[in-house]
Amino acid sequence: MRIPDLGARGQGWTLIQVGLMLAITVAGVAGPTWPGDESWLRRGVGLLIAIGGQFLFVPGLTALGPSLTPFPRPLDGARLKIDGVYGRVRHPIYGGLILLAFGWSVITSPVALALTVALVLVLEVKSRLEESMLEQRFPTYDAYRKRVRWRFIPLVH
Repeated sequence: MRIPDLGARGQGWTLIQVGLMLAITVAGVAGPTWPGDESWLRRGVGLLIAIGGQFLFVPGLTALGPSLTPFPRPLDGARLKIDGVYGRVRHPIYGGLILLAFGWSVITSPVALALTVALVLVLEVKSRLEESMLEQRFPTYDAYRKRVRWRFIPLVH
């Protein structure tokens, strides 16, 4: 199945992603709260999940250096990163965003959680488009994908 790239570099998927992230944030601040909002256990679990997201997101960002782009198409001159956090998951930035959004949603609002599900679906499609572009650019990408089985989060298929 061919994934539509919604623009020459997949900009459409990135715009949808950014819109969903903004909506998740707003829903958490202004949306309806969870019933029994005073639950310290739910908030604590959400905070731990969000903190876990930082352990994927920040190293994923910094490891890419000048190859970092918000779009699925790799930059000209980009290098394939296969070590560090990229040796554990293929898309740690997306995985970090998923955990951050999920943790925030658990803390704040069921509406934010529903939007987080939509974000996961968008990132799934965007990552498949990105992987097809990476495979075209880097002959070793298929071997890397077979070696690093997890797409977003370690131990989660």
